Amino acid sequence: MVKEILQYNRDFVERKAYAPFLTSKYPDKKLAILSCMDARLTELLPAALGLHNGDAKLIKNAGGLVSHPFGSVVRSLLIAIYDLEVSDIMVIGHTDCGVQQADAKSMIQKMIQRGVAPEQVDMVRYCGVDFDSWLAGFSCVESSVKETVDLLVRHPLIPKDVSIYGYVMDSETGALTEIHSVIREA
Repeated sequence: MVKEILQYNRDFVERKAYAPFLTSKYPDKKLAILSCMDARLTELLPAALGLHNGDAKLIKNAGGLVSHPFGSVVRSLLIAIYDLEVSDIMVIGHTDCGVQQADAKSMIQKMIQRGVAPEQVDMVRYCGVDFDSWLAGFSCVESSVKETVDLLVRHPLIPKDVSIYGYVMDSETGALTEIHSVIREA
């Protein structure tokens, strides 16, 4: 599969098919979106929001949430705000999210079945990783979105002039339901 993708890429560049996607590093809509990595959202999310290449910074991870207030998601948002002129953040969860069923004990069991030595799991645990919180899912996508919005609103490094919006997207239709938004003036 990867060989086919690489061949496609070579052809893509040769044909200059990239030309319609040329844009600057600054998001035209001054928007950053934190959403789930779910494959159903790859094209659905931008299409349902009317976004095109260059419109927004997209940050995707499992569940579309902030797992640590000083982790890579917040780092990306801070760079988007301070270096790339983002003024609005949308947190978009979605229906039927696989993270809702995520369970640390089950995940560790799958790791061991795939060849990760139990000693390696113990070493990671010894190094301070709390698997129960790090690999945990959530029980309610609406609550997860609200908690993420609240965390970002209260974050000491996010300026008070950045508005933060929270939604759940229907993973079939793309319809958005507002969950919790904090709109602030510049």
